[in-house]
Amino acid sequence: QVQLVESGGGLVQAGGSLSLSCAASGRTFSSSAMGWFRQAPGKERALVAAISWNGDITYYADSVKGRFTVSRDNAKNMVYLQMTSLKPEDTAVYYCAAGPVPTATPTMYHYWGQGTQVTVSS
Repeated sequence: QVQLVESGGGLVQAGGSLSLSCAASGRTFSSSAMGWFRQAPGKERALVAAISWNGDITYYADSVKGRFTVSRDNAKNMVYLQMTSLKPEDTAVYYCAAGPVPTATPTMYHYWGQGTQVTVSS
């Protein structure tokens, strides 16, 4: 089992940067793929970025390519999402999730954090 806690959200102006962290506990973290999802009001939860268990494979939604970077530190049980050039449309609750493979399908992830709010003002 894996427990996940996100942090680092907040309010930022358009063009600014934020770094999200996800602290994981549980013996299976280092063998789990991790995903960052986001959900805006009235919209479905969607994958932002995913990373394989060893960091060799990463995936980004088209809307964030070149702006966001996902990384992990298995020694520290941490996953990160560095967000730059933020836009108002990036406003959402951001969740980290753990699952067997880095996929865009939310139902493939077995464990979820509680989410952290990111608000980008114009």
